[in-house]
Order: sequence, then C-alpha cells, then structure tokens
Amino acid sequence: MPANLTFDALKKAVASGEIDTVLTCVVDMQGRLMGKRFHAQHFLDSGHEETHGCDYLLTVDMEMTPVQGYKSTNWTTGYGDYVHKPDMATLRRVPWLPGTAMVMCDFLDHHTHELVPQAPRSILKRQIARAEAMGFTPMMASELEFFLFEQAYNELFDNGYRGLTPLSRYNIDYSILGTSKEEGVMRAIRNGLFGAGIPVENSKGEAEAGQEEINVRYSDALDTCDMHSIVKNGVKEIAHQHGVAATFMAKWSHKHAGSSSHIHQSLWKDGRNAFHDPNGSHGMSDTMRHFLAGQLSHAREITAFLAPYVNSYKRFCVGMFAPTKAVWSTDNRTAGFRVCGPDTKAVRVECRIGGADVNPYLACAGLLAAGLEGIEKKMELEPEISGDLYQTGGVREIPKSLREAAALLSGSKMLRSAMGDDVVEHYVHAAEWEIAEMDRVVTDWEVHRGFERA
Repeated sequence: MPANLTFDALKKAVASGEIDTVLTCVVDMQGRLMGKRFHAQHFLDSGHEETHGCDYLLTVDMEMTPVQGYKSTNWTTGYGDYVHKPDMATLRRVPWLPGTAMVMCDFLDHHTHELVPQAPRSILKRQIARAEAMGFTPMMASELEFFLFEQAYNELFDNGYRGLTPLSRYNIDYSILGTSKEEGVMRAIRNGLFGAGIPVENSKGEAEAGQEEINVRYSDALDTCDMHSIVKNGVKEIAHQHGVAATFMAKWSHKHAGSSSHIHQSLWKDGRNAFHDPNGSHGMSDTMRHFLAGQLSHAREITAFLAPYVNSYKRFCVGMFAPTKAVWSTDNRTAGFRVCGPDTKAVRVECRIGGADVNPYLACAGLLAAGLEGIEKKMELEPEISGDLYQTGGVREIPKSLREAAALLSGSKMLRSAMGDDVVEHYVHAAEWEIAEMDRVVTDWEVHRGFERA
C-alpha cells in the first residue's frame, strides 16, 4: 500500500480547498520528523522541488542542544543549510490533521546536491543499494510497542513526569475487554494511519498495564522505515488530540516491562523470498543462513544502532520478553534473533533487540550491513540454541550498557567499511554525548537512596 497522494491529485485538492498545508519532513538522528509547514500553494509552486533547513538538525540531541564535536557542522562552520529534497513518492494525506498532506525529504548537501552521508535516510539508502547490486530487495517490517497514559503531555511535563497513570490498570495482553476501554484512541490511531497510506494490520494489548502494540504490513526497507517514523509521530499526535499521552521510551519504569520494536527481515529476488528453501533446515536457504550468520557475528557491534540511549539498556532484563543473548533460535521469544515462519514461504529473521526508541533507518541499515557481509563472505551459521536462553551461559551477550555498545560501534571494521568512517564516528559521538549527559545528572534514585542515609 503506497503513499496515497499523487502530485496531480494534490493540485486538485488544493484548488478545491480540501488541502491547504503540506508538511515537508526530514528525519533527525533520533528518528523524529522535523521540517516545515508549507502553505499548499507555495509547495505546488516551488516547495516540491526543494526547501532548506539548518544543518544542525543532524547534530542536536534529544533536547535540541547543538552538540559540539561533530565534524560535519559546528559553531566554527557557522551552521549553514542542508537542502530538504522531497521524495514525491512518499506524498500522502494526514487525516488526523485538517487540510494537511505530508512528504518525506532527503538531506542533500547545499552545494553538491549529493545525499548527506550522516543522515539516517542516506545511511539506509546506501545499504539498500548494496543489496540491490547483489540482486536482492530488502523487505522488512517493524512492530512498535508503546504505553498510553491518562494525563496529557503538557500536564506530565509540568509535573516533572511524576504520578504517571497508565490508561489501563492491569496487563491487557491480547485482552478484548481490556483494549475496548482504550478503543477511543486506538481506533482513531488505526484509522488515521490507514488513511495516511500506512497499511495497518492490527493493534493489540501488550504484556503490561497501558501497553499497546501496532503492526504494519511488511514493505521494502525504505518504505518500512518511513512508515515507522510516521506511525510514531501519528500515535503521539492522535493521543494528544484525545487528551492522553503516548511514550515510546524503551523503559519508562523499572517496575514494568519495556517497549520493543522487533524488526522482521527477508531478502527477495525475482519476486520471491530468497530466504526460503523447502529442502533446507527449517525451510532456510543458504542465503538466509549466511545473512543470519553475518548478523550474529556483528550483533554486538550494531547494538548501538538498535539501542541508542542510556535508557535503552534498562529494557534488557530476565523474564520480560526482552532478549539478553544475541543468539538465534526457532520461534523462541527469549532469543535475540528469532526465526519466524519456519518451513513456510514466509520464513524470515526477527531481530528482537531493538526497543521502541530506535531510529529505524539506523537499525535497519546496521542489520542489513551485517547480513550482507555474511552473504558476501558465505559465513557459516552457528548452531541453533533452544530452551530458556535467559538461563543459558557461555554464549554471546547483548552489550549491557550504551558505553559498552559505543566502544564496540567505534571499533567495528565491518560498519566502517559499509558506512564510512565519518558516519560511524558521527554516531559514536552522539552516543558519547548521551553517556556524558547521563553521567553528570543527579537522578531521583540517587536522591531517594542517599539524601538521609549517605
């Protein structure tokens, strides 16, 4: 299901007064939509060709602080502009915003009009081109989990995010009764996203009070990541319109399960799933085995792209369905890599490491880079490990902190070869800033623990 608005259709909608605003959206380092609101007529006149925005958008942190130390731009360079080039194939209506359409844009260098290499969409495009040169089309899907809270965003902000009240009071995993209580907002989310050309399959209650999951049909890798970012933005906007709040934090409370973003992957060739071989073990082709072997071999190096924040690592704990071991198993939810659809034409790899806070472009690019290297080098797939992997010792573990993951990212020869030194160092710097910010902050836990007793 492609984006649902052509340029000609937009012209007619603007002429009739149906659409008066067009959002031009780039994706920042955190995977968020940034950009401008065009008067629709100006977009038709010239904005559809290109617009511009400050290049600091690829150097700011979560709070929009211009972080120093990046080579691409800084105070010394004067923070000039990048071109925002609309990808007109992504033009779509935004049903939950009156009179509004939107389009995804690429960051281009202002002088050369080449893709900015550090931009998340550019990084993924490079790995897609690599796969296509090998004759493959990467197909992916992401499952997003999030929490809904009774309070609105402004109220929560003003109260310092204390007294958070989940919309449901108990675990509503698969519960029809439990999710009926949240259907006012969830129905609006499903229908709004579907109306924006996002092929929503379903939503369901997840395994914690107030937690939801939304599933979107698989597509090519770039479309999947565009949809992922639009879904996150749309969920937040629609929740806000209903007076509630949604969070995609990997772990909002140490007392509750975290939120994931499982990524399903396969490579297609000549219109068929190249991962499927009916004569292979579990229906897996040699291509799939090599691909999975590459991801396992480099799993620890790419974790910083799957878990980009200090908070991300709070999710990896025993018994809450987040993995702790970067190994593979068949249809086993305790493994970091799960083979889904074994012995069927839909056989695929599900990476369960990523949290809902992930930047999908970076995550999918990292997974692709590792998997394609496995194919190129014809890596042998290590033996499957079954059973309760939380209790299995002596196997590859997911890094336990962003500090560990950033060091592994920095030392990754595979990623430096696949993405370039400048790209790797850009995101290592982002991780190191995140770590430094956390290191300097006094937390509520420290105050509660030591105020009187220290």
